[in-house]
Amino acid sequence: MQSRLRVHGHPIQPMLVTFPFGLFVCATVFDLADLLGGPVFLGLVGYWTTVAALVAAGLTAVAGLVDLWDVPGDRTRRTAVTFNLVNAAVAVLFVFACLIRSGRAAHGASGGLLTVELLGLALGVVGVRLGSALVRQFDPPTREPAGFDGFGPPASSVAGGFGRRRGG
Repeated sequence: MQSRLRVHGHPIQPMLVTFPFGLFVCATVFDLADLLGGPVFLGLVGYWTTVAALVAAGLTAVAGLVDLWDVPGDRTRRTAVTFNLVNAAVAVLFVFACLIRSGRAAHGASGGLLTVELLGLALGVVGVRLGSALVRQFDPPTREPAGFDGFGPPASSVAGGFGRRRGG
């Protein structure tokens, strides 16, 4: 199965998943630093990093739903559905934390919110494992061009003798 959404032959959703997960990790680190006595602005940075992660998670969910359309109806489909549900659950936990913080003046973190974020990250690790299994199953590894071959057009698009590659 090939993903419908691709860039240079690579599926988009696995690339997009890294953005919300990475931003959720950064937000949790900022909140931890805020709770450990760091400058007050770290709580605000953690809040807005969570907001950015939620926007990225929304875009990733759309790409995941498009890819889910073509998944065959077997064990692979169950894994893909579970992967998307786990990612949605992570986003819901961070939405919950974000909504609670939005009522505070400085958007600072608390111990309870940090616990919710850590729970979301632990669930996110499960999603990463499921996603990597899906990528290995659906997209066999492609051989990337080595050296300077990666800078030119693909060999199939070179017309006639003009721009023909030599040796190898």
